[in-house]
Amino acid sequence: MGLDWGIVLLLGVIVVIGSLVQAVVGFGIAVVSAPFVVVLAPDLMPGALLLTSLTLPLVQLVRENVDIDRPVLTWALAGRILLMPLGVAIVAWLPATAIAVVVGVMVLVAVAASVWAVEVRPSRGPAFVAGLLTGVSGTAASIGGPFLGLVMQRERPDRIRSTLAVFFAVGATTSLIGLAVAGELTRQQLTAGLVWAPFTVLGLALAMPVRRLVSIDRMRQLVLVLATVAGVGVIVRALLLG
Repeated sequence: MGLDWGIVLLLGVIVVIGSLVQAVVGFGIAVVSAPFVVVLAPDLMPGALLLTSLTLPLVQLVRENVDIDRPVLTWALAGRILLMPLGVAIVAWLPATAIAVVVGVMVLVAVAASVWAVEVRPSRGPAFVAGLLTGVSGTAASIGGPFLGLVMQRERPDRIRSTLAVFFAVGATTSLIGLAVAGELTRQQLTAGLVWAPFTVLGLALAMPVRRLVSIDRMRQLVLVLATVAGVGVIVRALLLG
């Protein structure tokens, strides 16, 4: 079955919003976009969003000043790569409806962790655990930012954005390779991801003035509210359709 271009372009608008959010707070493109993709075009998950998760950070790293927490990044990447095969297995074993539930649960877990978590210092242990969780969520659900974002939430905004950008770029690349090797990366997913590439750039451009107008705390609150509504909506819709 070919792509429904109306749905693809509509989801591109959601990708713009997610890219704007990520460019401001460090993560968000998948948290915002994945719930809508699994409802409107589940066959595009996770490959299409993984490709956007690769495009946006690459553009960010080229355009912006880079301030990376290298020890945190190294341990987080180690954890993500270690459990990436489990994420690939989930994509291979579970039907689209079940993956939709996984996405919704991952979103709600990320929201709960962000709201109720105790203070976490950006050190090796927390970064490695965040990477392990992302190895599953980032590959199966294209959601790769909330866990490491939580670990780094008290760092400088530029450091959070730069570290997460490299984390996304490397993590999305390994996940895409894993899906391709397993035969779970389709031409439709690649096509949609490429179509969404300019939408991510537009979101980044729109975020520049927003960074100056909206505080990080306020934007983070908006993301949590949107993610909660979207996560619950995806789970309910998947259960009704299932």
